[in-house]
This record gives sequence, C-alpha cells and structure tokens, in this order.
Amino acid sequence: MKLFVSNLSFNTDNEDLFRIFGVIGLVASATIIRDKFTNRSRGFGFVQMDNNEAGLLAIQQLHNTQLKGQSIVVKRTNIYKS
Repeated sequence: MKLFVSNLSFNTDNEDLFRIFGVIGLVASATIIRDKFTNRSRGFGFVQMDNNEAGLLAIQQLHNTQLKGQSIVVKRTNIYKS
C-alpha cells in the first residue's frame, strides 16, 4: 500500500521514514519529495508498505504522531499500482 506522509520537518530524511514505518511492517520504499532546484525537502513524501494490512496499521498508529517535532499526517494515496 502506498501512503502519503505530510507535515514533515524539513530535517526528515528517507532513513527516518524507513525507521518509523519499519516498526509497523516491511517498508518497500520511503521517499521524501525534494525541490528540484534547491534539493530542499518539500515537507512531504511517500512510503510504500509491503502489504495492505501493514499500510492500514501504519495509518492507524502513526497518523498525528510526532516526528522531529512535527505532528505528521499519514494517508492512503489515491495512486494505485496496476
């Protein structure tokens, strides 16, 4: 399941997302979206969980939790893999 993660601290990196979501289940990928000119974090990213159950559990357990001083938002994306 692909998750949208927003309200991230600009200091959050891919490894931080791997670590926090990895507590819930197997993470296939974790990517912070960066500005193409400055390479600065745009404050959101995507996490691909290995299965739907882990994705739903991540939403339930991580939405509105603190990561580097920010209350993060975790939602299911509207983008589905074929």
